[in-house]
Amino acid sequence: MLLFAASALSCAIFVADTITQLEIAIAVMYVAVILIVVRILERPGVLLVTLVCVTLTIVSYFISREDSTRSTGFINCVISIAAIVASTYLALQNRSAQTALHQAQTNLAHANRVTTMGELTAAIVHEVNQPIAGVVANAEAAMRWLEAKSPDLTEIQQALEAIVEDGKRTSDIVSRIRALFKNTPPHSEIVDINEIVIDVIDLMRPQMQRANVVVKTEFDSDFLSVAGDRVQLQQVILNLILNAVEAMANVNNDRLLYIGAKKAGAGGVLVEVTDLGSGLSTNVLDQLFDAFYTTKPSGMGMGLSICRTIVMAHGGRIWAEPNDGGGATFRFLLPKPAELVS
Repeated sequence: MLLFAASALSCAIFVADTITQLEIAIAVMYVAVILIVVRILERPGVLLVTLVCVTLTIVSYFISREDSTRSTGFINCVISIAAIVASTYLALQNRSAQTALHQAQTNLAHANRVTTMGELTAAIVHEVNQPIAGVVANAEAAMRWLEAKSPDLTEIQQALEAIVEDGKRTSDIVSRIRALFKNTPPHSEIVDINEIVIDVIDLMRPQMQRANVVVKTEFDSDFLSVAGDRVQLQQVILNLILNAVEAMANVNNDRLLYIGAKKAGAGGVLVEVTDLGSGLSTNVLDQLFDAFYTTKPSGMGMGLSICRTIVMAHGGRIWAEPNDGGGATFRFLLPKPAELVS
């Protein structure tokens, strides 16, 4: 659609530049064509369109100018070509800078995931050890039944089925952890935010149990669809849960963590993470998501900043509020996928 608009605009500019005798540089309007195509074409395509625009400008100059206006027309032609070339250079430089910024943000998000997973090493080991212990126990039981004079085939079959299930569970855990460690380009797809939240809770459960944190969840029964990168959204939820657990580390009363996901206005999805920790001061809310701002002595101040970057890249917004009874609530809102909008 944009390419068609750029082509139509180019034709209109060429006709206007050719048939009018106004002493103005109409061909400068080709800059608008460049600004359109730089959004949809790669560098070689943009350079080709630039060459076409310059060629049309020169052709228009030779076929439309009378002797009395040729001097002014030449100046306008030079001005137009300079504007077209300069605009192309600046547009390509700007896109290169945006690409570099996006790559830097991706690398920073990956570094944050690796750091976070490092903090969860003990929880990960515990999570993997559980199904492995189940495999060993069931295998030993099956061996004992096989050694009996009259082996109970039903019991043996149940033990082997349990081994298979524990093996699949171990594989699932390793796959989730591996996905968080990998530094792959973002991949947008339709995902269920309920499933993403549950996966992160399962990964964090041993860590929360050791911290004596009780988790309560509330999800809409419907499939809560969002368009986005599964690993990045997991990272947002992982950071928010980890922050909530740390906020309740020195709390003597009940350590309750509430995590919910529900439909919001206009078909969007709202995710909430509420803790009963030390809470937030109202004067830090504006700085909370800034890079390198932290209230923790050993914190880097990047976790919440990365969360905001990811949520905004998904077309959403994230914010925090202090609770009346203590603690804090972090919320982020994601829009309904465009392809599901009726």
